[in-house]
Amino acid sequence: MATVALATQNASGEAGTATLKEVGGKVVVTLDIVGAPADVAQPAHIHMGACPEPGAVKYPLTSPVGGKSETTLDVSFDDLMAQLPLAVNVHKSVAQSKVYVACGDVTKPSY
Repeated sequence: MATVALATQNASGEAGTATLKEVGGKVVVTLDIVGAPADVAQPAHIHMGACPEPGAVKYPLTSPVGGKSETTLDVSFDDLMAQLPLAVNVHKSVAQSKVYVACGDVTKPSY
């Protein structure tokens, strides 16, 4: 399991965590963002690269509404970790997808 700290970007006031854990050979990503609007779907992805300017989208995530979402990725935890560097990035809205509101780098867990 890995917990990614999502830091505020662009003075959004939004921050939180992305939890990545393996369930049945797939990675379940749970987003929990504080300060997110209650009624706006905010696109979220795992991108290649690192914050604050991650690269191309690697895995789309279920857009959080009210700061919460859960997505199951068709990849094992070990395979995901082998693809680092990766970052979890949350966008302001579908219409304002170029505005990042929170971002965090995925790191290998230390056991």
